Amino acid sequence: MTTSYQSKQGLFTRPVWLAIAACTVLAALLPLFNLAFAEGHALHVSAYTVALVGKFMCYALAALALDLVWGYTGILSLGHGVFFALGAYAHGMYLMRAIGDQGQYHSSLPDFMVFLDWKTYPWYWAFTEHFWYCMALVVLVPGLLAFVFGYFAFRSRIKGVYFSIITQAMTYAFMLLFFRNDTGFGGNNGFTDFKTILGHSITAPATRAVLFLLTLAFLLAALIGARAIVRSKLGRVLQGVRDSEARLMFLGYNPLWFKLFVWTLSAVLCGIAGALYVPQVGIINPSEMSPANSIEMVVWVAVGGRGTLIGPILGAFTVNGLKSWFTAALPELWLFALGLLFIVVTLFMQQGMLGVLSKLKRKKVAAVAEEAA
Repeated sequence: MTTSYQSKQGLFTRPVWLAIAACTVLAALLPLFNLAFAEGHALHVSAYTVALVGKFMCYALAALALDLVWGYTGILSLGHGVFFALGAYAHGMYLMRAIGDQGQYHSSLPDFMVFLDWKTYPWYWAFTEHFWYCMALVVLVPGLLAFVFGYFAFRSRIKGVYFSIITQAMTYAFMLLFFRNDTGFGGNNGFTDFKTILGHSITAPATRAVLFLLTLAFLLAALIGARAIVRSKLGRVLQGVRDSEARLMFLGYNPLWFKLFVWTLSAVLCGIAGALYVPQVGIINPSEMSPANSIEMVVWVAVGGRGTLIGPILGAFTVNGLKSWFTAALPELWLFALGLLFIVVTLFMQQGMLGVLSKLKRKKVAAVAEEAA
């Protein structure tokens, strides 16, 4: 049955498009209100709120990327945190180079390299003083890792829980690697204390506003692009992989390249989300690669409603909003609350929040029709 947020002609109904437009305009106003109105004014939006919503949008972009592989292709990844972190580290390398001699030790090397008595940058830091180069790394590093990993995994017909386990093993291995000081990425402290981006102070309200609006633009573009993919013939093939890969092969399709395409695209989107995340949050360390973070991404998608595109975005905002409240008010209870939330969704809300809203709307329509009859 066609759900209330989807139509037969397109993925979203007209009211959903209007809601998307309204939310986009409202979000775009937040940094503008922060700049235009002084603190204490009724319309002033705090810098904390702008940074928090900007961070949530980065998480929403990562959730949308995961929905493409899990919701529409049936590939459950428990390792998307590594793609997110690699994109953040790629951008972080430029931000660390941009500090120059303004660090604690007033050296051209980052403080962690000076502390470890490094004399020069390792070879893989070459050209990272160039913004364009690091932006290329944001796309290429997660994309190449996903392509190579996915090629061998999909060619070997690894699927289901076995694929989920090896993706979790992958992100755990990268986390351990990046925790090492001799890897050259700051060890357990990672990258932080950023000063400028493209010559502008990274803490300036105007810079924060630009970063916020860029994140919003990327999230909206990714949503529209993902919609175009899932509505196309390619999208129907991906859903065929999810529903019955054996039947798809019987019809003459080779699922390998379709799965590899969406898997790599999803990794690239996660890398971009990480790159947008690091200058707004101000830090990136190996904990972002922890398996728990990747599992949280799955929870975002499940809570919102997988296979809907809008659902993962809603889930990312909802879960992280609850996390922000719990970690401030009841920090020791957050993990229990997260586990309970996932159990409730798994048992009673298998279609997520959007599925529940859809059922309520159908019941209301049926009740109105029954009264009219």
